[in-house]
Parts: sequence; structure tokens; C-alpha cells
Amino acid sequence: MERFDVVVLGTGAAGLCAALAAADAGATVGLFEKGERVGGTTALASAVAWIPDNKYAAAVGVQDSREEALAYLASLSHGMILTELAEALVDTGPELCDWLETSTPLQLRLVPGFPDYHPEHPGGKPRGGRSLEPELFAFSRLEGWGDRMIGTPRRMRVTETPIGGGTGVLDAETAEQREREGLEGLGRAMVGALLRGCLDHGVVPRTEHRAVDLVMDGDGVAGVRFETPDGPLEVATRSVVLATGGFEFDQDLVRDFLRGPIRHPAGVPTNTGDGLLMAMRIGARLGNMREAWWVPVAALPRTDADDHQPVLLVLRERTLPRSLMVNRFGARFTNEAANYNALGGAFHQFDAASFSYLNQPCWLIMDQGFVDRYGGFGTAAGGPLPDWVLRADDLPSLAERIGVPADALEDTVTRFNGFAEKGHDDDFGRGDSAYDGWCGDRSAYPGTAATLGPVDTAPFYAVELISSTLGTKGGPRTDVDGAVLHVDGAVVPGLFAAGNAMAGPTGMVYGGAGGTLGPALVFGYRAGRAAAARRSA
Repeated sequence: MERFDVVVLGTGAAGLCAALAAADAGATVGLFEKGERVGGTTALASAVAWIPDNKYAAAVGVQDSREEALAYLASLSHGMILTELAEALVDTGPELCDWLETSTPLQLRLVPGFPDYHPEHPGGKPRGGRSLEPELFAFSRLEGWGDRMIGTPRRMRVTETPIGGGTGVLDAETAEQREREGLEGLGRAMVGALLRGCLDHGVVPRTEHRAVDLVMDGDGVAGVRFETPDGPLEVATRSVVLATGGFEFDQDLVRDFLRGPIRHPAGVPTNTGDGLLMAMRIGARLGNMREAWWVPVAALPRTDADDHQPVLLVLRERTLPRSLMVNRFGARFTNEAANYNALGGAFHQFDAASFSYLNQPCWLIMDQGFVDRYGGFGTAAGGPLPDWVLRADDLPSLAERIGVPADALEDTVTRFNGFAEKGHDDDFGRGDSAYDGWCGDRSAYPGTAATLGPVDTAPFYAVELISSTLGTKGGPRTDVDGAVLHVDGAVVPGLFAAGNAMAGPTGMVYGGAGGTLGPALVFGYRAGRAAAARRSA
């Protein structure tokens, strides 16, 4: 039987960071991936990491501190963030940055100006400083692993995309150079760099190995059982790190645990709660189970090649001027430009009288002025918009197409246009926060004009926005080193969790861009180091 000091399950950011940290600390590491390809949801992401009080911000004069970061998290906690986990997250961030820079191929850089998602709260940063992205990574260094990674090449930094303050367009010379050199950015760059570090330490992922059970020796972990294309496999180990992602693709777990409805998750379909189920079988204590990284999406046309519903994360289109969102009553119900995680609360608003979710379905409404100036949904300014976007010559006709009352929709648009004219949204404060206009019209940022503009030029367009998730954030409760806790409160010897497989250390909070991957890297690092330390215990 094969034996490792540490076994890591999952090859997203949390798993790769845990494996690399354990190997760097001298442990022998087995790294296993359920899917055919490595990378998990991280490979599909922008791969920004939210890390307060980091040296990259300090180097350009951004003031931050431990106290401010903890005050910010506390102001948003609603009692769901454990103090010790918040402190571990904030205190480990600077150490993680140093370790990545000096000991791994992953190099981080500041996304200048990216505001926290709730920057007006105590300790928040309206002018950014906590969101970091991976540097471009050369896939020529991966010796064939690029073809075994989830996603497609994206050759931009976040700072060059609209969500990071850029245009989303590279000049021809730069684009050609990056393609020639095999340079990639965003999620695949983060995965590629961490994977290269693992390979440098002799840690080679094994794909199509689905972990199904933990082998226990008394109260402690002694191994893992896998299902593989070649049949069952069992490996021995003193420590296991669960980094298997969330449970958003398991309909039973979603029904039983999440606080509100979701459809069409945006992550990888291998996220079916394998780590959660293994932890539950051995009596792990659970936490944060009702929460997810909420996000509104649009359903894209499905092709024969799709094994699940493809979706588009809708951020820029609902933030730009000349757009608004309405519910089934034809009424606005929230600040459309709010961060996507916070919008989950608006989508989950429940009406006791009708016993229904008031704001589903939801429709994003745009006018021709929007299309002429901004394009949208993958098309350039001037359009035309994709065929799957609904279109009508006037608002009453659009209302009929989307099934909302025509008079209510017209009244809503008229009221909104009045707010746009005077430059303030009296109903929902769209544009009041420094975050609101960040992904809007950059020529008018900062200021409400970056996100407020009239919807008054025919024809009009509509797209259904669906309450979805980037991933769930509930799982086994852990201590500050990612060690899983039993229902009786004691540590389960040898079992660790990180990323979306653990009880989210930030509760219901999404602190800022990278609020998912920042904690994933931090607790992956801490769990990997702690797991490695057990080899000589």
C-alpha cells in the first residue's frame, strides 16, 4: 500500500497551496483530483485574492492595518465570523505573501484602486489595497499540463479587464507576444504557478481519483479510499486535507442546507460535496452551511458539448448606466450595482403572505443607448447584442415578453430616469458607494454618473438574471490551522479542510474582490503546514 505523510484532495487554489506548503515543509505529499483535469473552480475565476495589510499596497502608499481589517470584518459579521478565524486570516496574509514570493512560482501583484465591497463600513477601503492578482504565468513551464487544466487560455491581467479598471482589449503586439510566449493570467495563471511549485517538489497530481471514504484508526485519520478508472484504491497517511470544493452541484445537499434557491451554479460540476460527506461520516462538526458565494448569472444557449448549463456572470451589464433590474411585479428591488454576493440577500427576500420569493424571476432591462455606448454580453459598443437577449420596440411590448405588468414597468423606468437626471437614486442609493461605479462607466468614475443613466431610447432589451453561486461556503468547522473539529469540539487527529470544503471563515461576508481565494490560500497554507508537522509527531 502506498503511504504519504500528507494526502491532499482537490487541485484548486486551496488544495494546491496546501500540497505545496506541506511539501515545502518536508512532507511526502499525495495530491488527488476527482475530475479529468486539474484546477477546479479556481481555473475559471479571475483569481483575485483578498489579503488585507499586504506589502504590495504598502509599497504604493496605501495605508492599512490589522486593526482596520478586523474592524471591517466585524462590522459585517452579523455574529457569524469566529474571532479566532478572522484573526488567523488577517495575521497570516502578510506571511503568505512573503512565502509565495520567496518559495513558490506564484507571484502576486496589486489590483490598484479596487474598492472593498462594503468600503463605507468601518475599516473598509474605498480606494482599494486589499485585492491582489497573480502575475502572468508562462504555460511553457508546465510541460503538457496546460492541456490537462480546466478552462481556456486568457492572456490578460485583471487590471487589463473591465472589472479591474482596464478596457478588456490588448493591442495586437502585446496579444501576439503573450500568445507566442504562452503567457496566461487570471485563474489558470494562479493554478499553473501553484502546480509548477508542486511539480518542483515532486508532487504530481493524480486525476480521476475520487475520494469516497476516510480510513480511521481509532479517532484519527489513517488513510483514504478512492474510486478510480482502474478500480478501488486505498492509500495510507497520517494527515488528509479536504480541498474538494463545495456542494453546489448536489441537489439534495443544496436543498437541505442552503438558505435560498439557486440554479445553474457557475463552478465546476465536480463540486458535489465529497469532502463534506466524508467529514460528516466521521462525526465532524459543521458550520456556515446556509451560506454560499452568491452571484447573479444569465443562462447561455446550451450546446451538445456542454455537460451542464453554461452561464455568464453578470456584473458589468447591471452596473453600467442605462440599465436597471426589475422583479416579476415590474418593480426595482435593490441597488443593481451592489456586489454580487450581497445581491443574494435581495434574491432571497421572502414574502410571508404569498409564501414566495418576491424577486424571482428577475430581469435586467437595457435600452438602445446602452447598446450603442457599451455593447454588452460579449459584444462591442454598437452591438448587436446576442440573439438570446430579448428585444422589443417599446416598454409595453417588452413587459409582455417577460411577463411583468406593463404599467408597472413604465412607472418604474420613469421613476428611475428621474433619479438618473438628478444624479441620485433615492430608492436604493445606487452609486452612493465607492464600489458601485467601479465596474461601470470608467470615464465617469468616481461619481454616480458611472452607474446612473436613463433607460429611455428604444428598442429595449431584457435578460433574465438567475440567483446562482460561485460555490458554497459551508463545511466542517476547523481551528485556525484548518484542523477539523468533531461534534464534541475536539480536533479529529489528522483531518484538515480548506477552501470551500471548510466552514467559511468569513461567514456571510465577501470582503472584497478575491474574498473567496484569499481565505482559500491562507487556510490552504496553514492546513498544509500543520498537516506536515504531524509526520514527526
